[in-house]
Amino acid sequence: MEYNKIHTLPSLLNELQKERNAARKVVFTNGCFDILHRGHVTYLREARSLGDLLVIGLNTDASVKRLKGESRPINQEDDRAFILESLACVDYVVKFEEDTPHELLSKVQPDILVKGGDYKLEDVVGREFAKEVILIDFVDGYSTTKTIQQMQEKA
Repeated sequence: MEYNKIHTLPSLLNELQKERNAARKVVFTNGCFDILHRGHVTYLREARSLGDLLVIGLNTDASVKRLKGESRPINQEDDRAFILESLACVDYVVKFEEDTPHELLSKVQPDILVKGGDYKLEDVVGREFAKEVILIDFVDGYSTTKTIQQMQEKA
């Protein structure tokens, strides 16, 4: 299988234009995806099932540090992107520096914007750029923060 799913924003926008010309429905989600676990993969599979292709906006290392603290991320952005692009349900990965994907979404303008069930519809950043916003419930018991805490307790 060929992997070339990681794109710069200009490259992604070019690819998405081709996809839209083929009448394919674009689904978008974003996150840190620091330590990939069953909850992430279940969420991404479900997001992908809502359309024809899945675009992931991936927070860069600098963005993760600002959002999660100096001890994060555990895995560097290139490693996180590599792991995500290895998933069959992921079609495109694009990194973004900002704390939110607002600017990225203003350019991608997905058909469907997907966020986790811990969000309220009115709190979803960039919702005005998507045709539809769908909230997906998380898999109970799975959390990167919880995983890190468990590892620290065992150390």
